[in-house]
Amino acid sequence: MGERAAPFQRAEFSLFRRIPTRWMDVDIYGHVNNVNYLSFFDTAVNGWLIEEGVLSPATSQTVFLVVETACQYFAEVNFPDTVDAGIRVARLGRSSVAYDIGLFRNDETSACAQGRFVHVQVDAKSRRPVEITGRRRELLEIIRIFEVDEG
Repeated sequence: MGERAAPFQRAEFSLFRRIPTRWMDVDIYGHVNNVNYLSFFDTAVNGWLIEEGVLSPATSQTVFLVVETACQYFAEVNFPDTVDAGIRVARLGRSSVAYDIGLFRNDETSACAQGRFVHVQVDAKSRRPVEITGRRRELLEIIRIFEVDEG
């Protein structure tokens, strides 16, 4: 097993989507159940794309499908906490985009959970990959992080 990543810091993100927890999110252990975290990822990314006018799930000719998710947990979330989902693009390919998502509980500066969320853009009917172009690519480039070459 690899080394555990350090929690993302709020300052590492420029884009946030606020997600309130719901009473029904809390499980028998008294915290938001782990399955909800992936829903937070999906809600944050797709809500942003819809709000920016580049995705209409019912009518867009191309849509994004989730092909990979992963999540690490650092601290519990409970109701009525609010989650700020920080979104950034870690990798932008021809038809795919890998997001880093940091979930920040209330006003905390360290992520309570974080993960990877990968979309592939496909034709809405054929479900075949389609290149990400135009306004969608421009938006993704705005929140893209670039690795520093240390070699």
